[in-house]
Parts: sequence; structure tokens; C-alpha cells
Amino acid sequence: MNQIEIADTIEKLLTVRAIDGYEISVAASHNLSLEVKDQKIDTFKCSEPVGVSIRVLKADGLGFSYSTSLAERDLERMVSDAVTSAENQTPDPCNGFPEPRPYPLIEGLFDQELARVDEDRKIQCAMDLERLTCAVDPRISKVRKASYGESVYEVYIRNSRGVEGSLRGTSVSASVSAIAEEGGDSQMGWDFGFGTSFSDLHVEQIAASAASRALGLLGARKIASIRCPVVLDNQVASDILEVLSSSFLAENVLKGKSMLAEKLGAKVFSPVLKIRDNGILHGGMATAPFDAEGVPQQDTLLVEDGRVLSFLYDSYWARRDGVQSTGNATRGGIKSPAYLGLTNFYIENGTLSAPELLRDMAKGLLITDVMGIHTANPISGDFSVGASGFFVENGAIAYPVKEIALSGNIIDLFASVEMIGDDLRFFGSVGSPSLRISELDVSGH
Repeated sequence: MNQIEIADTIEKLLTVRAIDGYEISVAASHNLSLEVKDQKIDTFKCSEPVGVSIRVLKADGLGFSYSTSLAERDLERMVSDAVTSAENQTPDPCNGFPEPRPYPLIEGLFDQELARVDEDRKIQCAMDLERLTCAVDPRISKVRKASYGESVYEVYIRNSRGVEGSLRGTSVSASVSAIAEEGGDSQMGWDFGFGTSFSDLHVEQIAASAASRALGLLGARKIASIRCPVVLDNQVASDILEVLSSSFLAENVLKGKSMLAEKLGAKVFSPVLKIRDNGILHGGMATAPFDAEGVPQQDTLLVEDGRVLSFLYDSYWARRDGVQSTGNATRGGIKSPAYLGLTNFYIENGTLSAPELLRDMAKGLLITDVMGIHTANPISGDFSVGASGFFVENGAIAYPVKEIALSGNIIDLFASVEMIGDDLRFFGSVGSPSLRISELDVSGH
């Protein structure tokens, strides 16, 4: 059966039940992941999962169930379990399903050529990545991991209010971790690439960047504590932005678990910042015509001129707040119900190059790695994290530094952004260009 036929079969089982509404989601994918070590295949994994999940509404109770088997007996059991679950949930008038709305036309999600790329070329991609990384410099002593991964996926959704959507997509990725050694010092560098087609992967660039990150930190020094201007490279800026991102989810705002609770319309951030969640961004990892509930994804401007303009909603939290969903329902897989999340969340690009961000900095730091950012308090925004990078003198990089700690408050940090780079890059669904912070507390030795 194709996905529409699967949904038809389940719909027949649902329509004979005494329920108030339903949603059917069908998903299938072909996944490949491999790793090479010393120019030999270390791991090779293939999977082709398929499954279906349903949500059922009955007397304002919402039930959920799923099945990875398409046998009629198992589908009947899934429907019964979902109905029983709905009957035993606490009624909530905000439960329900969205009405149909037109979907945006998005090109480039599916690459039909990927199926024509044979496995040998994919294995060679990972092998080339390892070989090229090692060849950058004699001080690259080894590659910890060189990997290639891909997914070809199909999704179909239908609900009792007339929503119906289907999509096909492809994704490919490659990554490498390099170890550089010199004079008893050892440093690691990592980089990756992703896209929707095999041709989007540029192994030479990935190899060079990973090796450069490892080599650049060799001979790193310890420094004394200082309060100074700091440039966060795009990866570090993205890591910190990811902690802030949960504060834009309406669920956290309405529960008082957000740094931005009661700050809608307030001027909170630097006036140079513009933050968006764009579910229709070309080439984005989370780009799709519709979300996990079948609501159209959209481009939502969240921050402009330092003001908080909007929050992110799925259907449930939109009803709770009396607004329209922003198309931000997501799903961890067929085994979990939809929940509120991000699409492509990012700070808009600036116009300054990396050297221009360092310009006029008498003494400061360029931070290229942070450790423990997940320990930041997601409600107060307070953080203290280990870091490494480079000391800057008179607008130029002087030497690498290690064993420093950055501390402060995430809201204050983003309020102190004074310059924005032109190097926007995504790390998963969150992206940022490099940012220059006017001042930050740096603990050393």
C-alpha cells in the first residue's frame, strides 16, 4: 500500500468510532550511515522504517497511538488504544486539529539523483574526507571519525477537518573530527556539511576547516581574568542562541519558563539583531511546506530593532493564547505525538567580515569553542561555561588561549551585540553569523 491507501484504511477504522475528530500521519524513510577509520569501513548501517500514528479527539480528550506494522489487526489495535487514551485524558477545550490552509510551494526538497549515486561513491566520500583531513598538515596525527549519512523520506498527513499534505525529501551529511599534535600538546577540530543532494557535500572544505580548527589551537596559553570585547564565531554564537531559542516557544512563555515571559513588544536585545524562525528557508534543514500537524510553515520575524515581536506556536498553544499557529509543530518520529518546536531559527546575516569584527579591538578574545552551554539556566539565562579561542591585540589574532571561562546572562549578552558578521551558518536547525559582544567577563588563571 502507498501512504494514501494506508491512510484510507485507517480512516475507515476511525469513522465507525464514536469520536469527535482524528489525525493520521504516515511516514517512511530509507536511511544510510557509515563511518570509516584508517581507510576501511568501520560501521555501515541501513534501515527502512515505516510507521503510522494517529491522534483522536473525544469529548475534549486527546489520545495518541502508533504502529510500525501495517497489518490490519495491528491497525485496529492502534485505533482502539488511541480511543481509550482519549477517553481517559483530562478534557481540555484547547485540544483539537487545525483547519486546512494553502501550502507554500517549496522547491529543492527532493533530489531524485541521490538514488543513482552508488554506495561505493558514498563510501569513497567518507574515505576522501579522512584522507584529505590527514593530508592538510603533518601535525594532524589522526582522524577520530569520518562519516557519511543520508535519508530519503516521505510524509503524509490527513485530519478530519480536511487537512491533507504530502512531501518527499532527501538529506545528506558528512563530518570529520581531526586530532592535531605538537610538542606534547593535542587539540581536536570538527566540521561538517549537509544539504539535500550528494553534490552539496564539499569534502575538501570540510577537511580543511576541521584540520584548521585543530591546528589553530596548538600551543594555546592560559591568560589572566579580564573583562573585554569578545567575538563569538558562528558555531559558538549558534550554541548560545540555541539556549535562547526555547524562550520563544509559546508553551514556555505561557508557563513562565521563558526568559522572555511578559516581554512581548519590549526592547530586550541589541538594535542590530534580527532573529527569525523560517520554516520555508531555501536549503534549511527543517524546511517543509507544512508542520507535523499539517499547518503551513512560514517565515516568522521574532526580533527586530531589539524588540520581541512574536512567539512560536503550534495549534494547541495558539488556541491557549488566542492567536494563529505559526506552523511550529514538530515530531521526534512516528512514535511520538507532535509538539511545539523550532524550524530554521537564526540571526540574520550582517555585512562585516571576520577581520572587520576584530578591528579596533585593543585587547579582546575570539571564542571558537564553548563547553557546557547546555548547563545555562533556560529561565534566568545565567551561564558559566568553559571556552577556548584566540587572544586579540590591536585588531589582530595574537595567540591561542585555553582553560578560560565565560560568564554572564544570555539576555545581557544578546543586548550587548555591537557588530554582526557576514558568515551565517546553520548547525542543525539553529544558525548565526559571528557576533561581536561589547564586553564579557572572562575568567582565567
